[in-house]
Amino acid sequence: MSIQVENITKKYGQQIALNNVSFEVKTGEIVGFLGPNGAGKSTLMKILTGFLPATSGLASVAGLAVHPDRTDFRAHIGYLPENNPLYPEMYVREYLAMVAGFYKLKKTAQRIGEVVEMTGLSPEISKKIGALSKGYRQRVGLAQALIHQPDVLILDEPTTGLDPNQLDEIRRLIVAISKNKTVILSTHIMQEVEAICNRIIIINKGLLVADGTPQSIKQLSESSGQEVVFMVKEPLSQAQLAGLSFVSNVEEKTPGEFHLTASDTDDIRPKLFRFAVEQQLTLLTLSEKQKSVENLFRELTR
Repeated sequence: MSIQVENITKKYGQQIALNNVSFEVKTGEIVGFLGPNGAGKSTLMKILTGFLPATSGLASVAGLAVHPDRTDFRAHIGYLPENNPLYPEMYVREYLAMVAGFYKLKKTAQRIGEVVEMTGLSPEISKKIGALSKGYRQRVGLAQALIHQPDVLILDEPTTGLDPNQLDEIRRLIVAISKNKTVILSTHIMQEVEAICNRIIIINKGLLVADGTPQSIKQLSESSGQEVVFMVKEPLSQAQLAGLSFVSNVEEKTPGEFHLTASDTDDIRPKLFRFAVEQQLTLLTLSEKQKSVENLFRELTR
């Protein structure tokens, strides 16, 4: 396994940031690490990169134990923190050369050329970092994380603040570089997770609450009951729909438009159609809402 996390707990005084979290990640997986603000995502990433010690539990990367007092495992990790700390007064090439020096790389110029091409930095290579757009600064952050050819990439909010074009470019880049690496990325963008991740881990209040492929996560969400949009022309009270035996929850989004949740896994649309006929209602919409990772995320982190 590229990453192993066994019963990791992290406490800050009496506050528990992580509570007995365990999982494994294989080479080639792109794992979306999700959770609301304060859930413990960044804390776990800092533990995996050796910036924070765990209160208890064990973590390893590429078979090497992770601990702030050790340095051997760091050569296997590329890390892009959420804030992407860079030196704005340095030139791009100068900065990458400095990072390469930290790892005592041989053929530094050759390796810089490779990561510059890989990350699409060639048009900006002669500029100072402070003169770059947010998208290109993120590319510089990815380049420094990749320069020593790590086995594992840990990316904390890598697409925050990017415009749609920049966001798409960074997503493509992450997918391209992940073929022979393990990638863990945290994000609040659900579409991003569904687009590029082949596994999702959701954490809430320090607890791991879901772990699986996007498909299995959606199925887990579906187990909570079908969701249907039901819209009629005539006045209808929310209480009338809530009183139906096959409905577990009703939300009135706009006058006449109701979002219903089924009380079991049966398709409730035929029953709602018969209800509309019996009540002499003009049916405008009767459709099933598509389940998504976002649905489950909301259910698990409320």
